Amino acid sequence: MSFKAYIDNIQAKTGKSPDDFRAYAAEQGFTLDEKLNPAVKVMAMVADIKRDFGLGHGHAMAVIELLKGRKPDSD
Repeated sequence: MSFKAYIDNIQAKTGKSPDDFRAYAAEQGFTLDEKLNPAVKVMAMVADIKRDFGLGHGHAMAVIELLKGRKPDSD
């Protein structure tokens, strides 16, 4: 499955766009200046994303990739 397909599936399931996830990450302190906050462990972020949005591990990791700067249209 392509990265874009992951992001499209996440949006269909949650109703949240990539920008919504970026805003969520900033609110939670997961990002600083649009980069991952090195003080927050990735697996802690994944756990929160899974809990808050009802996503599985793979989809939560795709959100992390999005937060790292990967573009939805990249493969």
